Amino acid sequence: MSQSLSSVAVHNVGLEQQRRSDRRRLIFQLVLLALALAAPFVIYPVFLMKVLCFALFAVAFNLLLGYVGLLSFGHAAFLSTGGYTTGYLLTTYSGLTPELGILAGTATATMLGLVFGLIAIRRQGIYFAMITLALAQLVFFFYVQSDFTRGEDGLHGIPRGNLFGVISLQDNLSMYYFVLAIFVLGFALVQRTINSPFGYVLKAIKENEARTTSLGYNTDHYKLVAFVISAALAGLAGSVKTIVFQLASLTDAHWHMSGEVVLMTLLGGVGTLLGPVIGAAFVVSLEHQLAQGPLGDWVNVILGGIFVICVLAFRAGIVGEVQKFMKKNFN
Repeated sequence: MSQSLSSVAVHNVGLEQQRRSDRRRLIFQLVLLALALAAPFVIYPVFLMKVLCFALFAVAFNLLLGYVGLLSFGHAAFLSTGGYTTGYLLTTYSGLTPELGILAGTATATMLGLVFGLIAIRRQGIYFAMITLALAQLVFFFYVQSDFTRGEDGLHGIPRGNLFGVISLQDNLSMYYFVLAIFVLGFALVQRTINSPFGYVLKAIKENEARTTSLGYNTDHYKLVAFVISAALAGLAGSVKTIVFQLASLTDAHWHMSGEVVLMTLLGGVGTLLGPVIGAAFVVSLEHQLAQGPLGDWVNVILGGIFVICVLAFRAGIVGEVQKFMKKNFN
């Protein structure tokens, strides 16, 4: 009897700790949202939009790497596909509203993600990474040769248009809040996904796929769904980025972009919700600052050095190391 009461007490304590943790996380996220709402009055909105687009891209990538354990070197294909689709449609059809262009770009990236996933998902480790890289390179060369992308010139002068035919997105402030709303929805989708029963299965696959299979789960199915969700959010980021900068270019399709999102995620913290956001903000800010100074040609070298230091010194990333410090000193 006493053992049963003790188990109940331990369970209740665990539930209370979880509730407190959830409350702290909610309050922290609300504070961050309030800061994001006020940020464009202090910082240049276009720079903030660039951070949000890459943050959404990194959050999408982290869903795959951080919670399923699949390292993709082909996510640039989804970013560029969303961007090119949206850019081409908005340039060609003058009556098309931006939200329809974004939906079309996201849908195209989602279908491409399904194709990639069906081909690559049965492989693991380095084989999975190399297959995604090879497929992404095929997409890159397709865009190089295609007329609708205008090759190395890219698509320029893409109209921002009017949101729902009413709200003009030519104003940077209006555009910023639209981008912020999309980022919040994408972030909320990932948060809901990883905290759902589906997300728990994904984490189990990352920890021990063979054991998860033995419990009766079709792990390939779960990995494929996660891959498609990740591709869709990456395409969404590319579509929004294209409208923000009114440009779609081969830069987003190059394998360097796939490597950059890996860097963002590792720097911020793999397997953490806010890690990719912090990592994206850090990398974009660093690139922006270095590009304006005498070290502009050394951006990639400096980022590579930071990556090496991160891997050697704090493998959990910025957010991961902060979380470990908080647990060690305040729990």
